[in-house]
Amino acid sequence: MSELKRTLERLYSRVPLGTRLGLERVEAVCRYFGDPQAKFEAVHVAGTNGKGSVCAFVASTLRTSGKKVGLYTSPHLSRFAERIQIDGEPISDELLVELLTEVLDAGPELTFFEVSTVAAFLAFARAGVDIAVVEVGLGGRLDATNVLPPPRVAAITRIAFDHMDLLGDSLSAIAREKAAIIKSGSKVVVGRLHPDARAEVEQRVAEVGAELLELGPAEPLPGARIAYPRLAMFGTNLAVANTIARTLGVDTDALLDGIESTQWPGRNELLHRGNQDLTLLDCAHNPDATVALSHVLDPSALGEIESRREVALVFGAVKRKNWRAMMRRLEQVAGHRVFVAPPVPDAVDPNEIAAHFSGQVAGTVGEALTLARSAVGSRGVVVVTGSTYLVGAARSMLLGLPSDPPVES
Repeated sequence: MSELKRTLERLYSRVPLGTRLGLERVEAVCRYFGDPQAKFEAVHVAGTNGKGSVCAFVASTLRTSGKKVGLYTSPHLSRFAERIQIDGEPISDELLVELLTEVLDAGPELTFFEVSTVAAFLAFARAGVDIAVVEVGLGGRLDATNVLPPPRVAAITRIAFDHMDLLGDSLSAIAREKAAIIKSGSKVVVGRLHPDARAEVEQRVAEVGAELLELGPAEPLPGARIAYPRLAMFGTNLAVANTIARTLGVDTDALLDGIESTQWPGRNELLHRGNQDLTLLDCAHNPDATVALSHVLDPSALGEIESRREVALVFGAVKRKNWRAMMRRLEQVAGHRVFVAPPVPDAVDPNEIAAHFSGQVAGTVGEALTLARSAVGSRGVVVVTGSTYLVGAARSMLLGLPSDPPVES
């Protein structure tokens, strides 16, 4: 057994601990390591959807401006090391094994995500990054990433209903949890929020003595070209990223270069061979995100795939998500549907989905892709969505990418 496989087995054995929100365990282990999270400046980003895209854009623009930049996001698509990047590259498997082993040994009570977070902070501190862009895992107030000192910028991209069992059943309650990443002296950037959610953010800003900034435009310059597929809410996410970058002193040239060079796989990502076999990968994993995806798939917004309006959907979800609401939206834009279980233990049985929505059931991700492509032919578009884990598996298969060794946990 390789060292990477052995280490990942240890890490994934923490998954049964579940989501245990709270900062005490992470704070204790960070103290043991000399508080690595205090050794670099940070941009801290929360939000129901769009936070990963904002993080990717901000990290890219900071790199092109000459900064040494750490980027921490979750989950990953193919390899765990994708979560922890330094200057646009995932850390090596050797460094990943070293960091995870240290944290696993030091924190036997830490959850899967807490181990990952402390490992990222150690990586950034030891690499001497100038600034780290850190994506919140879940919520904000009690998320492991919130052991960060007051960040240079705290951002909230969008607030919608998700994880309501943990965050609350109203937009105000969810916003209150996310706004807790705002700390004294921080600059604050928010996307376009529901008035109830924005009121909670404004209250937090006033309470802690932060500064709420006006949201700037999506375009760094009028007519700037953006090498990214069109998607609903993209303008707001880009506006948030641009405002953060401007606040951190990124000039226009670096901003343009950074945006155009941003890589954020699996998020409205188009794969194709010439003009055929188009596949759209999108990690939409809650109803709000599938609304945005359905807008992209509307014939009036298809752009470069306008001539391939026949759509086949490959869909799978995990049990904690509202997959019924997701499918109610997506079935309106996909004439063919194939259901498959994402490669995780808590996947929804695709037969259960098929009992509520018409479509085929596949036993594997590979079979699902084959069935979907057969349904629409080479001129149609196959859309893979519903779960980050499903998108990751499909992407690795379609592109022949290396993946982490399988774990038994």
